[in-house]
Amino acid sequence: MQAEATDIAVLMLSELTANACVHSRAPRGRYVRVRCLLHTGRLRVEVSDAGLAMPEPRVADCYDEDGRGLALVAALADEWGVYPRPYGIGKVVWFEVSDCVSSSRSGPRSGSDSGPGSLLRG
Repeated sequence: MQAEATDIAVLMLSELTANACVHSRAPRGRYVRVRCLLHTGRLRVEVSDAGLAMPEPRVADCYDEDGRGLALVAALADEWGVYPRPYGIGKVVWFEVSDCVSSSRSGPRSGSDSGPGSLLRG
């Protein structure tokens, strides 16, 4: 179950990151930030951008080529939401899932991925 849940978390991360890059309309030079937090067997992923518009889920029909990302996140995440960034311009879209990490591991890994998040130029 852990591998399947991890694949689902990666899918949701890719949807939120794509949304931030495509829809945020952030000024040039702003970043999309991805932050991942592990705590007692739960993974929380936050994607923040400098866009001002809050995302709204929509219903895509069978012929639409896009418009399913937030619906996917809503269907697959244990919890998800969006809030304005507390400092600065923009918003944070987040989700939480369980079962994708061992509950015995609650801290960052050693090595190159030891930080709580990463920056992607948007």
